[in-house]
Amino acid sequence: MAELMDYKCPACSGALEFDPATQKMLCPFCGSSYDMEELREKDAQAGEWTSAKAEEWDDGNVAVYRCESCGGEIVGDETTAATACPFCGNPVVMAGKVSGEFKPEFVLPFQLEKKEAEQKLKQYLGKKKFAPGAFLRENRIKEIRGLYVPVWLYDSDIHAAASFEATRKRTWTQGDTEYTETSYYDVYREGDMSFANVPVDGSTKMPEDLLESVEPFDFGKAVPFQTAYLAGYLADKYDVSMETGAARVNERMQKSAEDTLRKTVKNFDSVNSRSTQIQLLRGVAKYVLYPVWMLNTVYRGETYTFAMNGQSGKFVGNVPVDGGKLGGLFAGVAVGSAAVLFVLGKLLGMI
Repeated sequence: MAELMDYKCPACSGALEFDPATQKMLCPFCGSSYDMEELREKDAQAGEWTSAKAEEWDDGNVAVYRCESCGGEIVGDETTAATACPFCGNPVVMAGKVSGEFKPEFVLPFQLEKKEAEQKLKQYLGKKKFAPGAFLRENRIKEIRGLYVPVWLYDSDIHAAASFEATRKRTWTQGDTEYTETSYYDVYREGDMSFANVPVDGSTKMPEDLLESVEPFDFGKAVPFQTAYLAGYLADKYDVSMETGAARVNERMQKSAEDTLRKTVKNFDSVNSRSTQIQLLRGVAKYVLYPVWMLNTVYRGETYTFAMNGQSGKFVGNVPVDGGKLGGLFAGVAVGSAAVLFVLGKLLGMI
């Protein structure tokens, strides 16, 4: 049996949702609102909020839950931590997916609302000069989802050592002969470095390059995790382990250490890296949920995915390119170049 949690309004029994604009729990039916601290206190009181056991069975990697509001079936995979009933829209949290070892330490609450994601999409597309005109006019928003993405954040202290091959060149002329002397140097650098909040995507569902594209996120606005923040949004638990994420972090730290030490090798004509080693002195990881708005639009049968940082509003996504518009640009450049060449030819008496 799995535990489903939904938050009922004490005033009208409607389902409460987290509201980014007020940073409170809001009832969309009667308009009542409750601050998160008040909710934390009520969470500790039995009977204040619904916490019902739901039927669950496994079908491969699929789990099916029973909605306590309407009795409808809610289907999720093994990583689904928060969703909504497809029949009545009741937001629910799969408590077992955000408890115990899967309980996040922190959550970065959504700061921007769904309507702001829609507006950002319009602004973003308006700047795409080479997108087909039909795409800008005819594409339709298929869905907008507020998603909490599981992320590992790593704090580390390391000792780094790197070796480089550097050269200096001296050139001089004697008579009709020019001479070049190249001197080679072995350069060694080492030092201690600290890293804080290095992120690694904890979900295989979210393309890592997409999450990195909407970074950075402001961890200064993180709050201790409460399941109430998930109400009204989708959420996944991690399926990338802390150990797997640590291997990626080690690669990033090694590259960063090499770049940092490389910058201290100065006054040479060339510098090439030979080797870099890092020794982990301290490593701590914390499990956090990041807020991301995911938008899907449809154009001529194809789906285009966009993402927006739920804190800052940073927006990314790909759009189709109109070959005619792009060809017109190159044609314009070619005509301009030909005109310049014609003028230069006249001036030089070549034409």
